[in-house]
Amino acid sequence: MTATTTEATTVYTPSAETLAAVLAREERPSRPGALAASLTFGWRAMLKIKHVPEQLFDVTAFPIIMTLMFTYLFGGALAGSTREYLQFLLPGIMVTSVVMITMYTGVGLNTDIEKGVFDRFRSLPVWRPAALVGMIFGDVLRYVLAATTIMIVGLVLGFRPSGGFAGVAAGVGLLVVFSFAFSWIWTMFGLFLRSEKSVMGVSMLVLFPMTFLSNVFVDPGTMPGWLQAFVKVNPITHLVAAVRSLMAGDWDSGETLWVLVASAVLVAVFGPLTMRLYNRK
Repeated sequence: MTATTTEATTVYTPSAETLAAVLAREERPSRPGALAASLTFGWRAMLKIKHVPEQLFDVTAFPIIMTLMFTYLFGGALAGSTREYLQFLLPGIMVTSVVMITMYTGVGLNTDIEKGVFDRFRSLPVWRPAALVGMIFGDVLRYVLAATTIMIVGLVLGFRPSGGFAGVAAGVGLLVVFSFAFSWIWTMFGLFLRSEKSVMGVSMLVLFPMTFLSNVFVDPGTMPGWLQAFVKVNPITHLVAAVRSLMAGDWDSGETLWVLVASAVLVAVFGPLTMRLYNRK
């Protein structure tokens, strides 16, 4: 004879009073806006510099080396004196140094992706592009530091901008605006290239011809005709011409407007492309 025992299962349902005691009674924080989220991620980028100060090498030592090297290498041969050549060179070398730094935006993004950091960011209830926009906001500080470093070195060496403080501030501001827009290209590369070395290699392949085949070091009028054709359509040429005019007090509105329109086009084209890649990554 087999005995069968049936045990009753009791389901416990917590009361409303019990739930209220366990759960937080405070209101849930509101979702941060697009600007607040972007600024928070920008602050994260600056904190990375605080904890790894070696990252400032490319915005301090590199610009100083570039300024000293090209001033004393070409000054006597091209202008007869380093001081005279510096008046022509410094706005151009400032543009070259800052634009070169923009590639580190893509390198840093690729590194975060490889470490899995951006997988966590994408799961947060914040504005979707905030992580990318904030990262570029953080890099804007690097651009300003690089430009300021070059200007201080230039003033010590004898650079005297005729446009005064207003002209210098306007020139640096225009350079930062363009660099912010230009960074979106490297952000896109940072998303679809497999390693940070690949991002850096592609960036240098693009940046070296753009910065050196321009009006940074010499007047394009001395170049062969076929090379002048490239220099005239080179965005760096227009940027250098605009920054030079602002620092000299001439305020070339045509070149300045060209740079602003080009910056808007870069953001309008590469911003959506970058977000498309980011969402599909």
